[in-house]
Amino acid sequence: MSTMRLTRGIAAGAVAMLALAACGDGGGSDTGDGEGSDDPIVIGVSLPLTGDFAEPGKGVERGYETWAQVTNDNGGLLGRQVELKILDDASDAARVVSDYESLIAQEEVDLLFGPFSTRLVVPASRVASEYGMLFVEPAAAAAEVFENGFENIFYAAPAIAPDHYNNLVEHILSMPEGERPQTMAVAAMDDPFAQGTAYGLRDKLVEAGVELVVDEVYPPNQSDFNAIAAKIADADPDLVVGGTQYQDAVNLILALQQLNYQPRMAAFSTAPTNPEFPEAIGGAVEGILSPTGYSNQADWPSNAEFVEAHTELHGEAPQEDEANAYTTGQVVAAAVEEVGCAEQGECQQQLIDYLRGATVDTVVGPLAWDEAGRPNGAHMILQYVDGEIAIVLPEDTATAELVYPKPEW
Repeated sequence: MSTMRLTRGIAAGAVAMLALAACGDGGGSDTGDGEGSDDPIVIGVSLPLTGDFAEPGKGVERGYETWAQVTNDNGGLLGRQVELKILDDASDAARVVSDYESLIAQEEVDLLFGPFSTRLVVPASRVASEYGMLFVEPAAAAAEVFENGFENIFYAAPAIAPDHYNNLVEHILSMPEGERPQTMAVAAMDDPFAQGTAYGLRDKLVEAGVELVVDEVYPPNQSDFNAIAAKIADADPDLVVGGTQYQDAVNLILALQQLNYQPRMAAFSTAPTNPEFPEAIGGAVEGILSPTGYSNQADWPSNAEFVEAHTELHGEAPQEDEANAYTTGQVVAAAVEEVGCAEQGECQQQLIDYLRGATVDTVVGPLAWDEAGRPNGAHMILQYVDGEIAIVLPEDTATAELVYPKPEW
């Protein structure tokens, strides 16, 4: 099992990160009274750097790396440098369990950061709970994550999956009844996150009187969407909703285009925020909507520093996965600095107790949580307007007006 230090291909960043690792090895030894203050604070992470979730897993890794560099450049935590100890769980739920058990019991890391994906966070959070460790995670928004009775888990994003589209729901219901979408089709991957985002929107609109004419679920490895697209095209709904990751959204949209189905509104989770998305669907992006918890243009106080540091270290601006990882670091750091400790044992409960009542300023905005670790916000809604993706909801943060009905693709 490989341990990945803070190294990357960008020379200046790599030198800086290697210097951090040189500050010390193994677990920290903070005793709360200043002893061992020259040792780094070691943070254990297991990430899917290979396997099904490798692409977003590496994005989370990049976000953690940027947070570590910015933190160390600003003096570290409690006057100590931070060091990431990252293991590759290969997108495997059994392996993520053994990774976190090893990080806590054998490596004796001081703190934990969460992995990517609901499928990995749920078992990992169980391990963290058994050891009484604070567990802030960047990428598990499904409702089931917060239904296990664990008091140590916190989601580092504005909203859980069922609430991602809340701003869009409010906008649709504010429209004159004769103008808003009357019918809806939903196609969702059999995945807790993908279904959570789509079903949150579906259920709220159905309750408000929108007719559900298609409701399809497909396996994660599905590549042929002709049959699903045909059902949607035949029903000709006003609104099409995709509970998607990336390639499945691309394939579904291409299939819908081939049938010349033209929805009045189209919303897909995750995929439209990918920089490669417009080219993948032939440039026909105008009017497509997507929820997001992060924007490079957001004017939250720490965001400009994050974007600059991340771009310098990794050669490109951060996306949502990177931002949620960076936010994870900000949340943990806020607790550590306020409580004044970073170690296993009683300190962990103090960190948990602090976050229960705290509001933390982050690159995705101010975050606060309920008793189960659910954040209390809502995602922004993005839309492609004049060929560029822009914030259209909520109106007080919008950079463009929402376009409705959707132009033809």
